[in-house]
Amino acid sequence: MSTGTPLKRAAATVKRSLGPLGERLGALGGGAAKLPGKVPSKLHPAAVWREASQTLAESLAPLWKQLRRLWFAYAWPVLSVVSILGWVVLGATVLLWIAGQAWGWQEAKSAAFVAFLLFLFAVAFILGRSAYGVLLDLSRTRVAVGDDAVGSIAVSNTSTRPLLPADLELPVGSNTAVFHLPRMKPGQVHEDLFTIPTARRAVIVVGPVRSVRADPLHLLRRRVLWTDPVDLYVHPKTTVLAGSAAGFIRDLEGMPTTELSSADVSFHALRDYVPGDDRRHIHWKTTARTNKLMVRQFEETRRAHLAISLSINTDEYESEAEFELAISVAASIGRQAIREQRELDVLTQKGPLRCETGRNLLDDMTRIVGAPMRRTAVDLARTLADTVPNASVVFFVVGSGVTATQLRSAAASVPAGVRSLAVRVQAGAAPARANIADLTVLTIGDLDDLALVLRKAAA
Repeated sequence: MSTGTPLKRAAATVKRSLGPLGERLGALGGGAAKLPGKVPSKLHPAAVWREASQTLAESLAPLWKQLRRLWFAYAWPVLSVVSILGWVVLGATVLLWIAGQAWGWQEAKSAAFVAFLLFLFAVAFILGRSAYGVLLDLSRTRVAVGDDAVGSIAVSNTSTRPLLPADLELPVGSNTAVFHLPRMKPGQVHEDLFTIPTARRAVIVVGPVRSVRADPLHLLRRRVLWTDPVDLYVHPKTTVLAGSAAGFIRDLEGMPTTELSSADVSFHALRDYVPGDDRRHIHWKTTARTNKLMVRQFEETRRAHLAISLSINTDEYESEAEFELAISVAASIGRQAIREQRELDVLTQKGPLRCETGRNLLDDMTRIVGAPMRRTAVDLARTLADTVPNASVVFFVVGSGVTATQLRSAAASVPAGVRSLAVRVQAGAAPARANIADLTVLTIGDLDDLALVLRKAAA
């Protein structure tokens, strides 16, 4: 049996009929009624309207999603065929016809009729299906700044009838290249070559190749995609550092420590054989002389682990050219370390870069986008010290805006015993070497100077 006054039962019935809106209104009104010592207040109209709007939006969200899907699946492909000029002509046609009907202007009706005929004439040019076989081929998808990026488009007529002349569009980044196709017989192949400028570091999206069929007045334009887009990586310019890093980055000979090891490359002494030792390390001559098994004892060496801190804070660089020079310096040092099979970590203010292979490193270097930020090169150096605590050589690659005081603070974050160097780029500066406490500061103004200053640092 239900309890409560008839008014409460009626309110409950209305709440159930309203569904989610009724529950929200009940919660909104019930909160004030339960406060001790308070008189239940009326619902504010703004709160009711807000709750009703939210409920309506949630109810219509699935419908809106379905309409959006249908629009892009069916309506947009048809409407996108009409160019801007076509929409202007179509609007003028409707206005002229309405004016002719309203005021009896035969000239307006005639003009509307002519415009309608133009549309029918344009439709005849874009109807039909083209049977193309399109092959987009880039000779190399990864080039360095200044290298030639050459590609080709091979188009074949795969149908059994001749194809009318048409245009092919090839988007290249923010630009679009247009290739004109002649009238093609069945089985005929037409090939065009193109060159992409690589004056600056970037990831350029090439494609997709699309054919364009349009009427002479360009009222209608029909595009058909034939290939997938291809990413062209324009890597930063790098220089070869063969032998220049060997003076201070040790590998095979390493830096010996006081810790002893049973397997390494630095021979230390002989000791008695212990069960479990590798028999390959038994020194047979000493064993024969002493009449007991003797094994080699080694000193543990420290394998070179290179860490590079690359600041991408553009406030620390005077120009874009200086910023690009810093990226080229870091890429050159990192690429040389990978070539020599050394452990490598590269860190920027936006996080670490992939260093598994030289290709991965240069790809991530290409994606770097500098921006003004609060985190400076000093903050990045502290992060590097925490992220790569086992580094043996640390490079700080910074711009000319970084002061000597900041470099001293960056070097202070490096653990004792770690070789630290700062490469300070300054466009047009002469190569130089200086010391700030235990930090070696190398100044370069051109990428070709990098090998020279590294040799000076190793001297």
